[in-house]
Amino acid sequence: MRTRRRGLAVAGLAVLGLLATTVPAHAAASPADDPLDLANFELRPNKMGTELKDRVARLDEELPRAGVKKIFEDANRTGVVEGGVCNENADLDGTGEFVRRLSTSMCFNSGDNSTMLWYPQGVSTIADAQDDKHWGAENQPVLVSWYDSSKKDGVDDGEDELEKGVRVSFMDPHTGRYRHVLLVYPTINSYDNPSYMSVRYKQTGEGTSLHGGGIVWYGNHLYVADTGRGFRVFDMRHIYDLGAASNGSTQDRSRIGRRSGTYHGHGYRYVMPQVASWTVTAPKGEKCTSDDQAMSFSYAGLDRSGLDHMLAGEYCKKSEEVPGRVAAWPIAGATDEDGEQITDTGYRWQADAAHELPYSNIQGAVRFHERWYLSQSRGNDAAGLLYQTDRASASDEVLRPREVQPAAVGPEDLSHWEEGRGGTTLGNIWTVAEHPNRRMVYASVPKNP
Repeated sequence: MRTRRRGLAVAGLAVLGLLATTVPAHAAASPADDPLDLANFELRPNKMGTELKDRVARLDEELPRAGVKKIFEDANRTGVVEGGVCNENADLDGTGEFVRRLSTSMCFNSGDNSTMLWYPQGVSTIADAQDDKHWGAENQPVLVSWYDSSKKDGVDDGEDELEKGVRVSFMDPHTGRYRHVLLVYPTINSYDNPSYMSVRYKQTGEGTSLHGGGIVWYGNHLYVADTGRGFRVFDMRHIYDLGAASNGSTQDRSRIGRRSGTYHGHGYRYVMPQVASWTVTAPKGEKCTSDDQAMSFSYAGLDRSGLDHMLAGEYCKKSEEVPGRVAAWPIAGATDEDGEQITDTGYRWQADAAHELPYSNIQGAVRFHERWYLSQSRGNDAAGLLYQTDRASASDEVLRPREVQPAAVGPEDLSHWEEGRGGTTLGNIWTVAEHPNRRMVYASVPKNP
């Protein structure tokens, strides 16, 4: 494997913070052959961005909206909340270290714990969404994304022709109550009426369900990792309540979108449409090789310990040539002065740091005061691991592991819930264990750096 090195000029600009803002397209650098060159992590708004917002505006005229508080009031599933391990099958660490560092855990109900039709992947919390860690006076939600896995070998839900896409669980970590919301992609049907379809890699009839391997809830927006492209963006202010709509139905799981004047959501009561997206501009090569300039977006995270940054990284297997990369983008580069998503395709979102991972099979990443925290899976019959790295500057090519501790079986995306306000104390790292009958959403306390 060839050595990866950035150009010194680009690294110097990153350290000075000169790449931390959105710039016009004509000012963007051309992607370089070096996979760690920051030009390879540049993102642009998708050309459909403005059109998507227009479609959502039309849906607003058709369907009643519901806020996050309403979803919790209407939670229809109850899990279990424990100070320790709520699912013993998720804990295969024989040393006891995992339990000692566990802060709290939540388990899904029996159906969601065992289903093979959906797999949990992404995690985000109210600590990502806003600094005071409250949504309204009471709620402190934890969000978990799931992808429709019914196309996997050996899985048959009786509805094999359906691609249901991605759903998000809005969970109350105090009571264990939760509700699923279906993510959708807004469309216009053949009668020029606003409609929507499930979220897919390609928004066509042949597209398969998006993996949704990482999520970040930031302000009003939900960022969802799109493996081959970048980020999909959804808006908490546009969640539609089909159960309260005179033209909505929750009865038919085989239907989605507008059919004969009635809106469906595969049986889900709440649907949330995409409003924007950010797409990588670098050339794509063979995944997880030193020739692949465009990083895969396998998971997502947030750093609130200074200038707020969106994070993402790629999953590479041990058998592949390279272990993968992570990168960071200042969030101010993706939004205007009002915090709204930029959809003008003449702009670019520039990363200001990128690193090679020290190990393969990394499933999640967050950063706090220049230290990265990485989850690693090791199959469905072995405890995963949580790594903490040395401090990494923008010029460091490879992250250097400092500490490691046990995790649950199959740990996925990470979300950081720091103590206090202003990003001063490390606090907890949240994640979700993905495998059927071993599932658990939990917060652990990393070792002090």
